[in-house]
Amino acid sequence: MPSNLSAWIDLTIHLFVMLVLIGVVACYNVFVAATALLLWLCLALFARERCRVRTKKFERYVRSVVKNLNAMLNYAVEDLPQYVLILDEAGRIQWMNGQMKDYVGGRAQQELDVHEVWPTLIVDPIWGTDGEYVFTHEGTYFKVRHRPVPIAPDEPPLMAFYIENHTAFEELRRSFKDSRAALAYIQIDNYDEVMQRQTEAERTSLLLAVSQQLGAWTKHLGGFMRRVSDDLYIALLESHALDTAIHDKFDLLDKVRQLQNTNRLPVTLSMGIALADTQSMAELGDQAQAGLDLALGRGGDQVAVTIAGKTQFFGGRAKAVEKHTRVKARVVAHALRELMESADEIYIMGHHNEDYDCFGAAIGVARMARFLEKPTHIILSDMNEGIDKIESLVKEKEDYEGLILRAGETAGLSAAHPLLIIVDTHIPHLVADPALLSRVGQVVVIDHHRRSEHFIENPLLVYIEPASSSTSELVTELLMYFDESIAISRIDATALYSGIIVDTKNFAVQTGVRTFDAAAYLRRSGADPVMVRHLFRTDYDTTLALAKAKARSEYYPGGLIVSTCPEVVPNVQIIAAQAADSLLRVEKVRMTIVVFQLTEDTVGISARSTGELNVQVIMESFGGGGHQNVAGAQVKGGNLEEIKAQAIERARKYIEEADSHESDTPAGR
Repeated sequence: MPSNLSAWIDLTIHLFVMLVLIGVVACYNVFVAATALLLWLCLALFARERCRVRTKKFERYVRSVVKNLNAMLNYAVEDLPQYVLILDEAGRIQWMNGQMKDYVGGRAQQELDVHEVWPTLIVDPIWGTDGEYVFTHEGTYFKVRHRPVPIAPDEPPLMAFYIENHTAFEELRRSFKDSRAALAYIQIDNYDEVMQRQTEAERTSLLLAVSQQLGAWTKHLGGFMRRVSDDLYIALLESHALDTAIHDKFDLLDKVRQLQNTNRLPVTLSMGIALADTQSMAELGDQAQAGLDLALGRGGDQVAVTIAGKTQFFGGRAKAVEKHTRVKARVVAHALRELMESADEIYIMGHHNEDYDCFGAAIGVARMARFLEKPTHIILSDMNEGIDKIESLVKEKEDYEGLILRAGETAGLSAAHPLLIIVDTHIPHLVADPALLSRVGQVVVIDHHRRSEHFIENPLLVYIEPASSSTSELVTELLMYFDESIAISRIDATALYSGIIVDTKNFAVQTGVRTFDAAAYLRRSGADPVMVRHLFRTDYDTTLALAKAKARSEYYPGGLIVSTCPEVVPNVQIIAAQAADSLLRVEKVRMTIVVFQLTEDTVGISARSTGELNVQVIMESFGGGGHQNVAGAQVKGGNLEEIKAQAIERARKYIEEADSHESDTPAGR
């Protein structure tokens, strides 16, 4: 109506202006003015009739709309192609549209509990909010939009739920997710050892058997596989196939390990797999390669799967195979010497709360640096009571003056080209002085622990051998090849020897031919077993605490012993480690776990195994790590009894899986 009035006003103004102009024309020519006036009258009559017709038409339209408005609104709401519900706070239906009534059928009534229709519909957590979510019911996906209903303050609150079938979209999304590409690098990680002393026919037969197993595995998963070198394969899988492999826990590793060869060594595979998300194919390849490096660094015979930036590990049952040659040690020794020669100052540090292996390795590396007459410092953390005896022996010697510094005392050191050598760890937040690590750009890592997901960024040189007994053994081998004229002092040899003794439990576990070769080299260099026994002696309080820890132990089927140290006492970490080592000597025991109260808000775990089981896998589930036979973890804010229960549950589950795996192998049948 307002638009019609505006048009009528505009027309009246135009007619008036035209009439004025006709009056002006009449002053000059009456005939022309009369003709114009006649035309003006015709136009005015036409305009009047036109406006009348439009007004009647508009009035009819308005009457029609008013008459049918309620019917149209009801139709729009009742037949809206989605379910509309009004619920009260208890989840009872106060109103529903026609679509919902048809869906509910005979149960369509007020006060019906909506959970009788859709048990998985969420009401309480989202009450009074505005948003949307998706839920499932009997294989159908529904998308829900929820809005509070504006009502009077004294009325009970209500919520409107707009629900539509979302199955087609969800199936499309799931199809896309399941079809994402997963790139896998697969390597025979002990290729050189397995192929030694085999004829060409035997090698070909073994490689053919491995290829057949890989081919059958990828075919079963609907993937694609190609061999790119003697020991390396590349495979492409879809996301759903990767899920199947994860569900089967990559049983391919077990099948390949059972292949027979004349060397009687099991063939082991390592895999690095990355699932495509938003990265490019080049980045996907880098992630898969990094996963393979990670699996190999952890000792092989396992799979590292990277999904959405997070890495999961599978396998790792087989013991890391000791290399029969020291070629890598010789190459690393020469590379390390070149790096040392180019540096103007050398810093050496291990993990926080150093042990004998860590300190012995640091002393051995310091001997190499001092042989090159480089300024050298060993950086120790502020908590290392376990090595106080050997530290005192070193400080008493005039030849070692200024060698040892504490964490935090390196702030004043300002070398132009320093070199930092990390021993017995590769995890950034575990080093003795993280601030020094962040300041020095050139870093070398020497370690014997299985590689963790967390690793020091961009090291110049990495020497990780999980098959080695200790880092002290690795450093001893480097000393053999560093320089023929290098002389090891009695203190150096004893420190390295004590590191090997500690990590092998006096040559009882994780020892190989190279371990005894290194020990023999150290004995020839002056390592003193009497001094080592003196270093390992404990005071009465520690001995008493150790006895209490052993007395609290509990035995579980499968060869598991678990104990606790609930009091916060000095050297509790050392006591727990010694208790775990001591309990491992009990007959039929394969794994020991000691849970201890490290500080008021931190619970520690020390785990040991005879080599049959991998305790590192269990400790990684608590955020820790270590070695196959020696591992640990620290849990902040945890309750000792709860963590003990979790450790028992996870350890027993792991033992059951390991035993069932052994029973499935040909030797176990």
